[in-house]
Amino acid sequence: MNLKELNKLISKKYLVDKKIKNYEKAGIIRKQIRDVNEIKGHIKKSEHNLEFIQDNLKMGYFDWCITGCYYAVYHSALALIIARNYMSKNHDATLCLLIKEYSKQGVTIEDIELINKFFLDYQDLLFYIHSKNKRKEATYSTKYLFDKKLVDELRLKTIIFVNKAREIIKYE
Repeated sequence: MNLKELNKLISKKYLVDKKIKNYEKAGIIRKQIRDVNEIKGHIKKSEHNLEFIQDNLKMGYFDWCITGCYYAVYHSALALIIARNYMSKNHDATLCLLIKEYSKQGVTIEDIELINKFFLDYQDLLFYIHSKNKRKEATYSTKYLFDKKLVDELRLKTIIFVNKAREIIKYE
């Protein structure tokens, strides 16, 4: 998903609902009973990926660090949607569920100030897409030399995303 499509989904709730409905028909998204152990497992997997990133950073495997960043974010995203009784088998479907269940659409400024840490903001959703795109490049292209500064920035944003997901889930 690109930035233009993300903006369209965020601004037009009916498009998110339509995409989710199509994913449900295809069996890519389904409702499920909240499974606390599965949520904890995805958070643990996110934490494990953060350790993987740190280890590979020391060895200079920046392409694998980028891949690890994305999967740390993705597992946190899966934990978030499971907390809302969903299961997803697709990265784009997961993003649609994040938008539906966790974006601040329709919330007043006062509400945002009060409950800001319990929602994903635009930058969080944008980072999800950015990390996915970087993961594609790191995983599927022949490029293996990436800038350490980029990797450090992705790693820090990944840590913030994982921590935010952990906080949200704690209060669900």
